[in-house]
Amino acid sequence: MTVRIAKFLSDNGVASRRGAEKLISIGAVAINGKIIDTPVNFVNDGDVVTVNGKTVNNKSETELYAFYKPINTMTTSSDPLNRKTIYDVLPKKYQHLKYVGRLDYKTTGLLLLTNDGDFARRLTLPSSKIPRVYIAHVSGNTKNIDRARRGITVDNIQYAPMKIDETEPNVLRIEICEGKKNEIRIVMRACGCPVIKLHRTSYGQIDLGKLTPGQIKKISQKTIDEMIKTL
Repeated sequence: MTVRIAKFLSDNGVASRRGAEKLISIGAVAINGKIIDTPVNFVNDGDVVTVNGKTVNNKSETELYAFYKPINTMTTSSDPLNRKTIYDVLPKKYQHLKYVGRLDYKTTGLLLLTNDGDFARRLTLPSSKIPRVYIAHVSGNTKNIDRARRGITVDNIQYAPMKIDETEPNVLRIEICEGKKNEIRIVMRACGCPVIKLHRTSYGQIDLGKLTPGQIKKISQKTIDEMIKTL
């Protein structure tokens, strides 16, 4: 397979395509021992690519999937309490995939899965600022949710401001970018309206679409490439 050098470096986790072009411009990249000075170069199967003298090992193409996580499943490969995990739900051919972040036992909705551990890590970094959208059904009075909109500290942990719209009485559309553990549940409880049902509908530009609980779909390479560029 023939690919542009910048895409090759990006696919193998060396740098974004823009970053790869910078490496090329400073003479840090070589193909089969020859330093290149333009991104208009291609890599074929069997070519040896080095960056600052270090060989870049070609890996399989990054895959990304949208999975509808059902309620009462753990986002883990093994649960010490023997609760059902996402891998008990996933078909056998997807068992090798890694999850991107976590959804807790009771939370449903969009969970991203990938074969690329580095890609998964970068998608969850707070610095990536990828928005996640949830629908939260809450109890109690929502009059204090402005505290969450401004940002709030709970048990000495600072939570960034959330974008919140009350679409129906006690039904909130919440957008966050940090993704701290149990972030929405903790913040809503501190605001006096604890969550009784939580569902994630989107992660960045990927949404749940028409998936039903337990279903999975592959994300296009074009979308993956667009996401990698932003990381």
